[in-house]
Formats: sequence, structure tokens, C-alpha cells
Amino acid sequence: MHSSMHLYPIDGAVHQVGQTDTAWAYRDVNFSQVIVGVDPDPANGEALKQWTADYWDATHPYSAGGAYVNFMMDEGQDRVRATYGPNYRRLTEVKAQYDPSNVFCINQNIQPAG
Repeated sequence: MHSSMHLYPIDGAVHQVGQTDTAWAYRDVNFSQVIVGVDPDPANGEALKQWTADYWDATHPYSAGGAYVNFMMDEGQDRVRATYGPNYRRLTEVKAQYDPSNVFCINQNIQPAG
């Protein structure tokens, strides 16, 4: 009963920046969705996880394909690549230059180019 979906507007100055000017590429979208699964009873964890995944599966075909990285959980490398879109390759090159050993990897990790 505490679960929901939040829809955040993306407007204003965000649209005045080019798609490849920063790491975040989705400058042309108008909304960002966050699906929130909450239940105080741990016994409902698997059902809640399934509800959240099903919700995402149902709405994702209507999305731009990526995400806002701060809204992500552990969704895998394909999702990280989709989130950075055309900027991902450049970010892997920067990562290779400044963090070639991938020390900073406990996040929505960008793998160093190599």
C-alpha cells in the first residue's frame, strides 16, 4: 500500500544543454518516472520486487530507453549504457584515464575503456 510511481517533470534549463555536453544525454525528454516499492514486512519482498519489475516492463516500451542515473538501482551494464546513451563511450575513456583500476565501482558503474 506504500508503493507508487512518481512522475517528475524535466523542464527549464535542462533543455538548453546539448545532448553530448554533459554525461546525461536525455535532454529532450519531458518526464522521468520512478517506481517505488515499499512494504514494512520483509516477507513481501519478493512479491514487491516482482510488482516493481512488472510495472517497469509494462511502461518501458513507452520510454526514451535510458534513465536518470541517481534514480537507478543495480540494473546491470546494459541499463548503464542505455542511460548514458551516446556519451557512454566518452565516459569509458575518461574512466580509463582517471580510474583505470576501476576503484570507484560501487555505483552504476562505467567500466574503463580498454
